Amino acid sequence: MLSKNKLARINELANKAKQSGLTAEEKKEQQLLREEYLKTLRQSFKNQLSSVKIIDPEGTDVTPEKVKNLRFENKDN
Repeated sequence: MLSKNKLARINELANKAKQSGLTAEEKKEQQLLREEYLKTLRQSFKNQLSSVKIIDPEGTDVTPEKVKNLRFENKDN
């Protein structure tokens, strides 16, 4: 999870970009913060998806192999 300070800074830079534009340094900072945010978001989604188990009406586990493999990837990290 990204800190509240970083999220606030992302929003602050986005608002400033709409209002008056950003300096080259601020654009670089914004890009780095966005990349960090997306990386965190993707990892969080992978963790959530890896805990999903799909059961059909007969009670058989029909979870796709790709999802099952995510469980092992997350244990390694």
